[in-house]
Amino acid sequence: MDMQDRRPVETGGGAPDDAIDRELLRRTAARDRDAFKTLYVGYHRRLARFLLRLTRRFDVAEEIVNDTMWIVWQRAGDFHGASRVSTWIMGIAYRRALKTLRRANLQARWVELDADADYTDQGRAVDGADREQLIARALAALPLEQRLVLELTYYLGHSCAEIAEIMDCPVNTVKTRMFHARRKLRLLMPALGGADEE
Repeated sequence: MDMQDRRPVETGGGAPDDAIDRELLRRTAARDRDAFKTLYVGYHRRLARFLLRLTRRFDVAEEIVNDTMWIVWQRAGDFHGASRVSTWIMGIAYRRALKTLRRANLQARWVELDADADYTDQGRAVDGADREQLIARALAALPLEQRLVLELTYYLGHSCAEIAEIMDCPVNTVKTRMFHARRKLRLLMPALGGADEE
């Protein structure tokens, strides 16, 4: 099968076809630049979307995407198939993002809340752009690890097991972070959980 012009295919679950990705990665390990280009193009948008949600800065997200894919180029031969290729690449991006955010102290910038803003919306039902803004503000209030669990689950469609691998932690830790993140969101955003919820 000629892979040169094939991009990773999105399946019904939103994850790239792993068989194609494994072949592209195998060829990348053999220094096939065309295979690497196909991987790069196929993953760029997905990685950029995830990283932009974390950093809120295009230049920083783009830097992390490039760092991630450079590591993929260098270490493609280290992939032993214990997970999906997409999980392996997302794990690299996650670690690069943490390192970059800590180094540049960007995390502090995007988790600060406006002290005068009313994030609870006093139980008033919201929709559309107001709802999205409320969600963004509430997500920004979460600790980094809790926010990342939600981003990886709801925006990128990863399972708890995949997130555990990406974040290099036990599955129970992922579930605990998810539990606390949801609880904090309910406290911050009663309008999302229903106006009558405590």
